[in-house]
Amino acid sequence: MPPEKPRPADRLDDDDYPAFTVGRAADMLGTTPAFLRALGENRLITPLRSAGGHRRYSRYQLRIAARARELVDNGTPIEAACRIIILEDQLEEALRINEQQRRQHDSAG
Repeated sequence: MPPEKPRPADRLDDDDYPAFTVGRAADMLGTTPAFLRALGENRLITPLRSAGGHRRYSRYQLRIAARARELVDNGTPIEAACRIIILEDQLEEALRINEQQRRQHDSAG
């Protein structure tokens, strides 16, 4: 029996599903489409494109955009805000890898 095709409603809980148009995403964040485009230009988030070429954002991307907006609202230039978030993400990943290696070392010893 072939695997069951996912239903669109099944994707509502998927943080990575690009469900939101640029207009809807901007409304949800209380910002403008230009702000979201600027985040893309600064390589913080890269929205997926619909078949018609329209930007689509996931809930995960909206959380990142909300963090950027918080920094910008507090006076941080958008370029710096994007860099800060990228560095925070890299630090979190490095800490995760370090902890994983520590556990492997402790279990081997």
